[in-house]
Amino acid sequence: MPLVGKVVNRFGTAPRPVDFPAGRMVELPGRGRTCVVDIEGPPGAPTLILLHALATTAALSWYPSVSELKRHYRVITFDQRWHGRGIRCEKFLLDDCADDVVAVADALGVDRFTVVGYSMGGAVAQLVWKRHRNRLDGMVLAATARNFRGKVTERLWFSFTQLAMTRWGEGVRNRVERVASALADSPAPLSSTDPVVAPWAMAEFRSTSAWAMLAAIDEIGRFDSSAWIRRVDVPTSVVVATRDRFIPTRRQRRLAASIPGAMVYDVPGSHAALVLGATDFVPVLVSACQSVTRRASARAAA
Repeated sequence: MPLVGKVVNRFGTAPRPVDFPAGRMVELPGRGRTCVVDIEGPPGAPTLILLHALATTAALSWYPSVSELKRHYRVITFDQRWHGRGIRCEKFLLDDCADDVVAVADALGVDRFTVVGYSMGGAVAQLVWKRHRNRLDGMVLAATARNFRGKVTERLWFSFTQLAMTRWGEGVRNRVERVASALADSPAPLSSTDPVVAPWAMAEFRSTSAWAMLAAIDEIGRFDSSAWIRRVDVPTSVVVATRDRFIPTRRQRRLAASIPGAMVYDVPGSHAALVLGATDFVPVLVSACQSVTRRASARAAA
């Protein structure tokens, strides 16, 4: 079966459509434009900034979770560089992605926040702490790790992507730009009245070029927080996908063990648990976030 057919079948098992806004393009001074979704929570609620996974968009990763999260938080999410309607630039760098998080917060008038990162977004979240720890109340890291190239097969794969980017890097950027230039300024909103989620989800999935994924994979292969992650000093929760074959569960648990005081929350799901296992994932995510904000509040009071 062709790849697209497999993707459509997977979307057929995704949660039912919900009300999810289209987002708006926001200019980040000196950085570029990205599509931002800002959902108001209860008065005075803490702020979460959600960082999506590789090869998806903010909407595609987080649409199943927002309905529950907004009951407790102001929820902000945006398309990261080279994904969907995210910033276009000469080179994809995770450090730049981390700086973008603070730039989005600044643009929306947010001083302090909890960062929530899934998979690639978890690597970016760790870098937000490293580069901007004075802005963080806490972190929630899900289905992610300190590094991503431990096994022989992983090292071979990342060597391939490095070779590809070295040889065809300029062509990759050109192809990414062609896909981006064909997109409308604003994605279509998702409505709970839509009969199925698949058409909307496929449009979101196709908004990220396969070449952009290659560039991101190449950069992810260089990420390694093991030398400094033990210095994390903000309340942290780690959500472990116990059936994850993409980022092995043992690696997720090593991340949790490396962070002082981190609370661990297991969810029985694969690496796609945030969408395809949302029934189990969302309540665990909410608990993990509430644990961080309770601890952050207690620390502030003390």
